[in-house]
Amino acid sequence: MTKIYYAAPDDLADFREIGEEDLPPIYHTLLAHQQHMTVTLEAHSGCPVEVEVLRSERTSTHYQRKVLLRRMSDGGAVLFGIVRITRSLLPAAVRDEIESESTPLGTILINRNVYRDVRLLSFWQLEPSPELCEIFQLESPQPMYGRTALIYCDSVPVIELLEIVTAD
Repeated sequence: MTKIYYAAPDDLADFREIGEEDLPPIYHTLLAHQQHMTVTLEAHSGCPVEVEVLRSERTSTHYQRKVLLRRMSDGGAVLFGIVRITRSLLPAAVRDEIESESTPLGTILINRNVYRDVRLLSFWQLEPSPELCEIFQLESPQPMYGRTALIYCDSVPVIELLEIVTAD
């Protein structure tokens, strides 16, 4: 997933795949589930989140974007993500709403009643790059955690995800 926007994964972070049992308790709660991150992060933050699209591209077959989810209460970033969607596998109205870049992906799929199944692929412990340190307002690099997953819509794999979260 990182190769979409980075020449090598190390440009974003130093990734180390870990088992679910190796996630610290708060990150286990935030990452080891099959729910949309939007719902999980809103519950954790106690407030709605909004999407900020940092970069996006559309081709005839795919839509991809690099995003932040930010708490609406104070604007703090709670998630950095890279998303790649197979455009033809979503209804046009859902695809158009996603590509409008104004609402978090999970909120759209839930509100549009798109049957979805989040399938976890891997968990990651990572040492963040200067870019991630800046995004998450870290004074110095510290261990962070993330996951890769596929979202199946109507039993078909449609969406690929890399999601990196903060517990702050």
